[in-house]
Amino acid sequence: MYALFLVLNETDYLDEILARFVDVGVQGATILDSQGMASALVRSGGRDFPLFGSLKAFMEGARPYNKTIFTVLDNEQLVERTVSAVQDVLGEVDHPSVGFMFSVPIGQVYPLGQSR
Repeated sequence: MYALFLVLNETDYLDEILARFVDVGVQGATILDSQGMASALVRSGGRDFPLFGSLKAFMEGARPYNKTIFTVLDNEQLVERTVSAVQDVLGEVDHPSVGFMFSVPIGQVYPLGQSR
């Protein structure tokens, strides 16, 4: 089993990505509202961080929040299909800050609330 995480800065693509998840066989995912460190630093205001001006200039016009999506997938083939589906959706986006994905192997999954 694997956990796949997607930090999506371009939230306009969320619905399309979730639809593609269903198409490739993902049975569920959790979506969290999240914020990147650079965005948090810029919006904290008043602090004198090195490169603060550079960060602020970089973040101008950027969305302050993003979505973090994670799902547990049964096998590596499903991970690859899911990653490919996301890449298909975001393949035409022409800037590098659209987001990123990573997967990690899972040792055990412990379902809660099910009768034994």
